[in-house]
Amino acid sequence: MIINTNIGSNTAARILADNTSLLQKSLKRLSTGQKIASISDNAAGVAVASRLSAQVVALDASKDNLANAVSYSQTQDGYLAKISDALQRMGELASLAMDGTKNSEDRALYDTEYQELAQFIDSIDGKMFNNTTLFTSAGLTVAVGLDSTGSAITYVASGITLAHSDYAAIDYRSSGMTYGVASVVSAAATLTKIAAAQEQLASDRAAIGANLSRLETERASIAILKDNLSNARSRIIDVDVAEESANFAKQQILVQSGTAMLAQANILPQSALRLIS
Repeated sequence: MIINTNIGSNTAARILADNTSLLQKSLKRLSTGQKIASISDNAAGVAVASRLSAQVVALDASKDNLANAVSYSQTQDGYLAKISDALQRMGELASLAMDGTKNSEDRALYDTEYQELAQFIDSIDGKMFNNTTLFTSAGLTVAVGLDSTGSAITYVASGITLAHSDYAAIDYRSSGMTYGVASVVSAAATLTKIAAAQEQLASDRAAIGANLSRLETERASIAILKDNLSNARSRIIDVDVAEESANFAKQQILVQSGTAMLAQANILPQSALRLIS
């Protein structure tokens, strides 16, 4: 029987300290919601999770870029839809001007409205989207992520060129003669040009529609990738609350029992007094 060195007490104290440390880790996991209480718990996991987090943040930015590109293209199509309405009315005015029962004064009135619509279409050529030209052959470059080499992956939205400075408001993709409906002859020529312009307009709107479809598909694929990366990151760093709650209860019991046993171990040397007394 030993008095100076209480081996049982030392052992109980060591085990109690270990269980207390595990209890504190469990408490930290439950309070933070993170499985990795300290980087020493899973150093490699922290590195992987950090890389996944960076990718998720980059994908969020790519989604914003694509959303802006969608808005850009939708704005393009909105203006083209107004051009379509204007061309339809201009064609109607040209047809009315070709009526033999109309006199020159009637055709002059038609031509006044026609020229106003022409100026409206002409004004659309300079429209901007956040200080970015809407109608340019260069199109809009959108960054959607990085490839395996770290180079930026970009997508170019449809580039639609509307007019030149001397725009005639008929063939809205090129400059040419100034048409009108002031006479039967000019109205007939104008009607032919309007038909060609409407064909080109339909082609351009189809191109924008295809571009929007691509952008929406790209955005959806990025959203799927983000979800999967987030799930992978979650499996590394997020705590399973049900599992950790059971572990927390276990560590609580071990700490409480260890404390009780340490108290008992400290009492044991008192038995030596019986041999002395």
